[in-house]
Amino acid sequence: MNELQYKLEKSHQQLLTGPIVHVQVKLGTRQVNEDEKERIKTAIRQQGNLLVQSIESEVRPEPKPEDGNNVKLLAAIVRSGQTVEHDGNLLLMGDVNPGGTVLCTGDIYVLGALRGLAHAGYKGRKDTVIAASLLKPTQLRIDDVISRPPDEWITGDAMMEYAFLSEGVMKIDKIAQLQRLRKLPVVFRA
Repeated sequence: MNELQYKLEKSHQQLLTGPIVHVQVKLGTRQVNEDEKERIKTAIRQQGNLLVQSIESEVRPEPKPEDGNNVKLLAAIVRSGQTVEHDGNLLLMGDVNPGGTVLCTGDIYVLGALRGLAHAGYKGRKDTVIAASLLKPTQLRIDDVISRPPDEWITGDAMMEYAFLSEGVMKIDKIAQLQRLRKLPVVFRA
């Protein structure tokens, strides 16, 4: 309001003389209530030739972690000694190196090599998954279930897999099977 008052009284005097000017106030992502909108209208109306037509805001509600939409997109390499923590789901475009740690209350998706520690559902969610383009972790955790990779992971094909809990036991499957676990709709486009 102070900046608006200053502009109206000091810096835009040439605009305030002459015919009626229709004003559309665009607030960007600022959130204002009805009282604040009225204060803005009143401040502008006091100038005589300014007529407020609309006050617009592009405010979008913040996604909540519990609704499954709080996805953080991160393009980085998690190096040894580094920890990435997020309240919600994480889509990491990069690698998690040995000694690196990723902690999320939701799902973890790594578009790269997962060679460090990944802990999904670390605040008590058992329905989370850990998926990676190359799944060769030092340790996987979902909720309080801990799994170290079996020996066959080292020699086997670990491409595009995900980890999930089934009856309290961690399982690994190909990423193409994720839609069965999540009951995801299959969309075909021509």
